Amino acid sequence: MRKLQSQAVHHITLVGADRQTSIDFWEGVLGMPFVFEQPNLDRASESHLYFDPGDGRLITIFTNEERTPDPTRTPTDPGCVHHIACSVSQAPFPQAVERLEQRGIRHSGVKDRGFMDSIYFADPLGLLIELASYRFGPPFGYTHADVLLEAHKIRVERGDYNIDQVHLADAIEALVGRSRGSLSDDRSPKDPY
Repeated sequence: MRKLQSQAVHHITLVGADRQTSIDFWEGVLGMPFVFEQPNLDRASESHLYFDPGDGRLITIFTNEERTPDPTRTPTDPGCVHHIACSVSQAPFPQAVERLEQRGIRHSGVKDRGFMDSIYFADPLGLLIELASYRFGPPFGYTHADVLLEAHKIRVERGDYNIDQVHLADAIEALVGRSRGSLSDDRSPKDPY
């Protein structure tokens, strides 16, 4: 038996209410360009809206003008979506709280996740949205997941509870050390002063 090998998330489709609520939230609040629309090919009474979250993949929404927004928290039962996390760089992240408050959107405030910062709030339909901002950039040729995998190994080896900045720094150093050659026989830390 062989695996089906995923290469990335292609898109995520959500059930929305009316068309304008989706456009106003996904583009008007989160800044995702509205790039494509067509009928839902499986249900003619619905429209299918496509938004670009910034990496060329898609968030899509099925909308129907007969549905109205219900801000009640979406179910978190097994099999349900708990939340969707959107990546935000460190430069605009500190402004997120102010920008949510300007719209009267209740939020969690900034949460320290060790390897990233997060802010949580609900969309107009009660889906929990996370704004997530990594505290590190991966070295050239690596992804955030590569760094997190290495940091996880370091954290577990040290018996620490969660990944934190020191694990990230040591993971980046280890990845760079393995991927880039040097003429030096001894690449250990030195103090030349």
